[in-house]
Amino acid sequence: MAAKTKTPAKKKEPKHLDRDEFDLEEIAYALTEAMNESKYKAFSIYKKDNLLLGIVTKMDANTKLIHIKDKYRIVHKVHFLDILSISDVD
Repeated sequence: MAAKTKTPAKKKEPKHLDRDEFDLEEIAYALTEAMNESKYKAFSIYKKDNLLLGIVTKMDANTKLIHIKDKYRIVHKVHFLDILSISDVD
């Protein structure tokens, strides 16, 4: 019988980016500020090409999902770890 050779397993792409504690604290602070201000912000999201423009309406501590309502009143639920940056909309 011929010996079976194992093909190397493809390296799985991470579900979320690995970031240090300081980056996560800054994003948490910016999210809290964005929710309290109820102003439109631009969110850069991991694995998304376009910015998400919207207002933070809810931050769910249990699921770590951030609810962002866009101008069409559609609520996008984005995982906290997927938010790369938050900026003001001019």
